[in-house]
Amino acid sequence: MKATRRILLYGNSIILGTIGVSLGRNSQFEVIKRLPLLQETQKVDAAKTDIILFDLETTPPEAVLSLLEINPTLQLIGISPDINLIKVWSVRELRNVNIQDLLEVIKSEAEESAVESGGKEVRPDRSDANK
Repeated sequence: MKATRRILLYGNSIILGTIGVSLGRNSQFEVIKRLPLLQETQKVDAAKTDIILFDLETTPPEAVLSLLEINPTLQLIGISPDINLIKVWSVRELRNVNIQDLLEVIKSEAEESAVESGGKEVRPDRSDANK
């Protein structure tokens, strides 16, 4: 049996409500709804949460990015239904690395697709920036 993943929904937009209902039907998710983001509540919630979903139209990413410091395994998922956009933030820490390790990380990030099959590539094309 898979472990239950704790998902917090910050906000009360229609899209978050719909997603929450859909996720709540799956027994592998514990879905909890929170309304306004309060600093102390955020810290406690982030420490014991797997995923935080929020509406980019009502909650700026800056309001939740600091939570990655509290829980480095946390995933932040911002949803903008008006423009059909999802942004995902997470932390990946590497320790005791050398310059070759850094180059490998940069290379793998450049080659890695931002979206799994079925979605459109949303990572900006950086080749135009170098022209």
